[in-house]
Amino acid sequence: MPPPTAHEIQDGDFTLSDDPTRFDLPRAHGWIGGQSYWAEGIPLATLAKACANSLTVGAYGPDGDMVAMARVVTDRATFGWVCDVFVGEAARGHGLGKRLMAYLKAHPDLQGLRRLHLATRDAHGLYAQFGFGPLTAPETWMEIRDPDVYRRGERA
Repeated sequence: MPPPTAHEIQDGDFTLSDDPTRFDLPRAHGWIGGQSYWAEGIPLATLAKACANSLTVGAYGPDGDMVAMARVVTDRATFGWVCDVFVGEAARGHGLGKRLMAYLKAHPDLQGLRRLHLATRDAHGLYAQFGFGPLTAPETWMEIRDPDVYRRGERA
């Protein structure tokens, strides 16, 4: 199966793209590894591997700098997990969270999925606007959780 082709749209002053050649990994690492509550301390190599094996999207300002990002762990056929949604501080207040979610919901590789999930501590209202709600059957879900894996320096 050939690799997916890049999907890019212009949305006002911002360009949203899943083109990996545009994605600013060091900036993403600063956000996700240094400022997020969900992956603080993630090693750069681990984030690089995660992004390479996901549908990873950047939002770019008029100057071409990446100002926001999102990632979907997906098989592009049945399931997706939205994660690492982050808007850089300087770009907040421009609706980029909504733009990223609209982009993902319309992305050609994410159409026809049986399930699209995410987890959030503080943005339920944003995601509800795009059809997300509580798990239908949370009692059927299980997890293996290791919140200290990055502090121990183990490869994820």
